Amino acid sequence: MCEADASTSARPTVFVDNDRVRVTEWRFAPGAATGWHRHEFDYVVVPVTDGTLLLRTPDGEKQASLAMGQPYFRKAGVEHDVINGGEAELAFVEIEMK
Repeated sequence: MCEADASTSARPTVFVDNDRVRVTEWRFAPGAATGWHRHEFDYVVVPVTDGTLLLRTPDGEKQASLAMGQPYFRKAGVEHDVINGGEAELAFVEIEMK
C-alpha cells in the first residue's frame, strides 16, 4: 500500500452543478488525497477504475476497495479524508443529490 502524501491533491472536475445535483469526477495519483471534508448531501460514487481507498475518519483509518462500475451510496454527513492507497491512478464519479 502507498503512504498518503499530503502534498498531492486529488483532481476534481465538475461536470454538472445545478439546483438538483452536482456531478464530479475525482482522479487520484498514488497517495493523492481529497483533504478532510464533510458531505453536505447524500451521494453516489461510481468507480471508473478498480482501486484501494484509504479512508481517514473520526473513528480511525480503514481501507475500502473500489470495483469499476460498481456504485455505492452514502448519506449526507460523512466526514473523511479519501486517499489513493494503491500504486496506480484511480478515479470515480461522485453524484451529489442536493
